[in-house]
Amino acid sequence: MESSPSPLPASSPATAGRIVLAATPIGNMGDASARLVDLLETADIVAAEDTRRLHRLVQQLGVTVAGRIISYHEHNEATRTAELLDQVREGNTLVMVTDAGMPSVSDPGFRLVEGAIAAGVTVTAVPGPSAVLTALALSGLPTDRFCFEGFLPRKAGERAGRLADLAGERRTMVFFEAPHRLEAMLRALRERFGAGRRAAVCRELTKTYEEVLRGPLDELLQWAESTEVRGEIAVVVAGAPEQAAGTPEDHVAAVNELVAQGIRLKEAVAAVAEDVRVSKRELYSAVLAAR
Repeated sequence: MESSPSPLPASSPATAGRIVLAATPIGNMGDASARLVDLLETADIVAAEDTRRLHRLVQQLGVTVAGRIISYHEHNEATRTAELLDQVREGNTLVMVTDAGMPSVSDPGFRLVEGAIAAGVTVTAVPGPSAVLTALALSGLPTDRFCFEGFLPRKAGERAGRLADLAGERRTMVFFEAPHRLEAMLRALRERFGAGRRAAVCRELTKTYEEVLRGPLDELLQWAESTEVRGEIAVVVAGAPEQAAGTPEDHVAAVNELVAQGIRLKEAVAAVAEDVRVSKRELYSAVLAAR
């Protein structure tokens, strides 16, 4: 008995186009990949965050864009995404570029990727320069676990709230900031994380005047207060230090709270002991002694 052929996927490579997220240089044009150049020359459509920046980029790279150029930025992506997806369904190759770095990472592109996945449209990427990873690598801070927080809120109250949420974050944190707001940002970081928390201010990465300043937040704030800061900025901050485990008696209340929720005593002791890194036996004894 012959089996019937399997249905084609929603976006068959034979008939449908694709979306390519293409990373562009964050400063040094020598970082442009050969794949980026080829795609800019051959793609049917180039969606750019800023078409003027795109024209400067291709001029510096000596590239001629043969396809149609379309603006795609935070103010029109909600309405333009459907139009671009329709173009890809018709078989076109669409390249998405932003002003610098990888699209969708603190830049337009996420909505396009989200729409492509929902519509079954093929989406891939040409990796390349990344201000996030470059700053992290140069910071001298732990790189095994990190998180990217983008730009902090501009308003002091909202910024303080965000930093309060990050007070216990153990991973290295990477932020972006505008040069004219750097001083206020570093002051807020110092107030929340402490003057001695290690950090790095990375300025003009890969460019002629690249500069990376490393030290405690207090020293970096003093530098910002006495300097006219210019250029594009990434700030990398060490995660919260590991807290001391304390004594078993310090955690009796946590065990009793779990027991009150219906968890058996031994299970509650085991859970709390593992979480706070104390001896299960000693914690169990402390709970019994407190009764």
